[in-house]
Amino acid sequence: MSNKPRVVKDYERLDPDIQEQIKLTYPYGFAKHLIQYKNAEGKFVSALPLETDDRYYLVRMTLIEAKQIIEDDDDYDESGELKESVKEEYEEKYGDMDYLTITEGEADTGAEEEEEAEEEEEEEEEEEE
Repeated sequence: MSNKPRVVKDYERLDPDIQEQIKLTYPYGFAKHLIQYKNAEGKFVSALPLETDDRYYLVRMTLIEAKQIIEDDDDYDESGELKESVKEEYEEKYGDMDYLTITEGEADTGAEEEEEAEEEEEEEEEEEE
């Protein structure tokens, strides 16, 4: 990472243009891309990183908030993917920005974590019997 200024903000407080760039960068959801760092008080905080030409953003959000933002956002479909029409609009709007890279992958619905938790519960129940 370069010596760019760091901006730490909540998603809701970001400029709408930055929110759109985040959606274009993470079209399959945010949850799998969260990082953890220690804040100035020494507490662990999770955030979504976004590096632009002039700034490095850390967008504070928990795993639950990351999933809820996608669920509540009309730009994403029911499966948690950025709608194709929205994606095309944002690509046209921000296409000249080299730092925007589409993060490949499947929709980040959190289903994998839920399935793993259910499997662990079943294993624990079997062990108790």
